[in-house]
Amino acid sequence: QVQLVESGGGWVQAGGSLRLSCAASGSRFITNMGWYRQAPGQQRELVATISSGGSTNYADSVKGRFTISRDNAKNTVYLQMSSLKPEDTAVYYCNAIIFGMPYWGKGTLVTVSS
Repeated sequence: QVQLVESGGGWVQAGGSLRLSCAASGSRFITNMGWYRQAPGQQRELVATISSGGSTNYADSVKGRFTISRDNAKNTVYLQMSSLKPEDTAVYYCNAIIFGMPYWGKGTLVTVSS
C-alpha cells in the first residue's frame, strides 16, 4: 500500500523559511512527485513538481522563492520555501504518480504571519 507522509510544516513570520519533506513508501515505481497547496476557501493548486529525471515545474507565484528537489534512493521529495508571504499560508499536500495513478499525503499546515 502506497503511503506519503509529509513533515516540516509550521508557523513562520513573513520573510522566513521552511523546508517540507515527503517520504513515499510502498512502491519504487514513482515517476513525478510534487507539492500542491490549498488555502481556506480556495481550490487546491499546484506549487511545484519534479520528474524522476529532475525536471522541475513551478507555479508563477513561487518561482524564485521555492525549490523542489528529490532523493530517488529514499523516495523522498523536498520543498525549500524562502521569502515566505502570508498568502503562502495553506495546507501543503505531497503528490506522487505511480503507474499513472495519483497518490496524496494527508497534508501539512504552513502558516505565515505578517
